[in-house]
Amino acid sequence: MTMAGNLRKVADFGKVGGLRRVARLARRHPRVDLSHHARSPLGSSVVNCVTYRDGVRAPRGGNLVDTVERVRKSGHGFVWLGLHEPTNDEFAGIAELFDLHPLAVEDAVEAHQRPKVERYGETLFAVFKTVCYVEHEELTATSEVVDTGEIMVFVGQDFVITVRHGRHGSLGPLREALESDTGQLTKGPSAVLHAIADHVVDDYLNVIDAVQADIDQVETDVFAENGARADPGRIYQLKRELLELKRAVVPLGRPLLDLADRPVRVVDPEIQAYFRDVSDHLLRATEQIAAFDELLNSILQAHLAQVTVAQNEDMRKITAWAAEIAVPTMVCGVYGMNFDHMPELHWRFGYPLVVGVISVACWVLHRGFRRNGWL
Repeated sequence: MTMAGNLRKVADFGKVGGLRRVARLARRHPRVDLSHHARSPLGSSVVNCVTYRDGVRAPRGGNLVDTVERVRKSGHGFVWLGLHEPTNDEFAGIAELFDLHPLAVEDAVEAHQRPKVERYGETLFAVFKTVCYVEHEELTATSEVVDTGEIMVFVGQDFVITVRHGRHGSLGPLREALESDTGQLTKGPSAVLHAIADHVVDDYLNVIDAVQADIDQVETDVFAENGARADPGRIYQLKRELLELKRAVVPLGRPLLDLADRPVRVVDPEIQAYFRDVSDHLLRATEQIAAFDELLNSILQAHLAQVTVAQNEDMRKITAWAAEIAVPTMVCGVYGMNFDHMPELHWRFGYPLVVGVISVACWVLHRGFRRNGWL
């Protein structure tokens, strides 16, 4: 029987003593390294499972149920369980073991949530939108610039559960950085929550810097000599991608302020000051996105104005040439009416005179148009 099957039996055993009975079932099977997803009895979605005591990673040993039971008996330390896109079946046992609220579990499995922070009893549930800049050789009207994902975090007194959705946003480097700062990890699960929030917001700023380079390139192309010929689809594409980035960044402002200002039982008071710093960084990112949106609007308006000016230039040229052609057309039209009595109709020098008058009139018109900048 797998660990996932054992965890699902918690509901069958009842609330009283259920955890201990599951633990006894788990002890009948060999110990498994939960840090390797291919060997994890909880399913391929498990990325890592580590216990921390006094800010230091505890030696591996035992399964998840045993680990949680030891932490709760000792009264200090916490478990950090990381998952990637778990299914309902894979997450059901974990939700039962840690007594997670069904609504939060549904959000964590289904994803596609707005950034938020919610309290369910003794558990804090946070949703962060992760972003990643998509490299491209040349920006086109169909280029993907920003890719988004999600990180859901369950924080309790003695556990942290991270659920990641998307192709990016790995927390491995973050875990290593935290493990090198034991002083921060001693503050408990809220230190992990702060590190994740700080990591996500730093990614926002990095993506914003990369998007700024694309905006600068579009601006340069629009105001170049042939700016009217620039593809406006690139500007619209940047605005769409900027909107995707805005949806990830802006809604997180209020939850971070709540974490920084309102007392929360599972958040260490010393950590709240760190959330204020993260909130300041997020405010900077929000302001930059708003500035980029205004700048793109200005670039788009400038491009449309350039197109209008170019069209006016073309119309003036066409009008000037039409005016020059109108002179010989009028003269030739008059002499093509085949009347017998017309001035200079039978004169020997009549034809050269008419051609000369037409040529002089066209030359005068052409010179006047060029002097006025129409040609």
